[in-house]
Amino acid sequence: MTSLTKESLTELVGPQSAPCLSLYQPTHRRHPENQQDPIRFRNLVQELEASLLQAYPESATRLLLKPFHALANDHDFWNQTLDGLALLGTPDLFRVFRLPRPVTELVVVADSFHLKPLWQFLQSIERYHVLGLSRHKIQLFEGNRDALGEVELAAGVPRTITDALGSELTEPHLTVTSHGGVGGSGNATMHHGHGGKTDEVDIDANRFFRSIDRAVLEHHSRPTGLPLILAALPEHHHRFRSVSQNPFLLSEGITVNPDAVTNEKLQTLAWQVVEPQYEARIATLKNDFEQASATGRGSDNLQQIAEAAASGRIATLFIEADRPIAGHLDEGTKKVVGGALSNPRVDDVLDDLGDLVGKKGGEVFVIPAAKMPTRKGAAAIYRY
Repeated sequence: MTSLTKESLTELVGPQSAPCLSLYQPTHRRHPENQQDPIRFRNLVQELEASLLQAYPESATRLLLKPFHALANDHDFWNQTLDGLALLGTPDLFRVFRLPRPVTELVVVADSFHLKPLWQFLQSIERYHVLGLSRHKIQLFEGNRDALGEVELAAGVPRTITDALGSELTEPHLTVTSHGGVGGSGNATMHHGHGGKTDEVDIDANRFFRSIDRAVLEHHSRPTGLPLILAALPEHHHRFRSVSQNPFLLSEGITVNPDAVTNEKLQTLAWQVVEPQYEARIATLKNDFEQASATGRGSDNLQQIAEAAASGRIATLFIEADRPIAGHLDEGTKKVVGGALSNPRVDDVLDDLGDLVGKKGGEVFVIPAAKMPTRKGAAAIYRY
């Protein structure tokens, strides 16, 4: 399983050994809906096979699809799906991304990967992380205004206080039961063992929180740039914030035990924290565009944006969410080509623009239609 970051996608943008197989599928988190997911996946793999057999021999097709078939039979994998799934394969690599947001079902066989849905997912301005924290355990969630799902922690992130401190735990034989922690309902803490040494336990908690803070920053916050919301009991908020060095940690958090509320409730509480900042960011971006447009450093003309994107001149690009514009961007001529006869599911000018601007170091924001600074589908602020 690969974490979805700009770096992981940049690896896939360059030349690949053809053919490049791209498969996208909406999935489900819970039983019984998820029972249909592997069945639908096998049907999509059959579509890939039919497409491959038009140009490749059966032996080559069988090798290309081997990791796809293996995944189809991985029962543990299908019991841990989120809302969407992306699989990318060539003769030399195979990448799997679980997504906390549905994607449109699609299979593509081409000379390069179809990465547009993944770029769009990364470029959404609504995304955030929630860190669920107690004295002994952490969970990480990723969400937006509509959904929240648990994220698989990177290999370098400790899951428990024992993972973090190991043999450095004070009084390893000491058993601590926090009735305000995971699974508890009160605020009292009971210590069983040799004397209930509260000072040592507090020292361990500080060291645990500091370890978690470093690991989450390195492996999740910095690679994604997402704002981080702390969800924990009030006493843990103060302790964690006193040791945290994470610049992505928001000042406002959620003062509940994340294990004591439903996923839907946690998502609602998280969006209440994020929404004011989201609205303020949107207002600032729209104002920046209006000022840039008034001085000739911004435009909502699609052809002008395409030429600027191909030249690396775009600092900020706004793309209207869920609006395809049929055609594609020819980087050589710097022109938008295609049009009504193109397939907007695959040939979408807006996705091409987002892909190119992202690769050239510009910022891309995928924004709901009602929040866009223009009704043209795209708007850009130029570097010069």
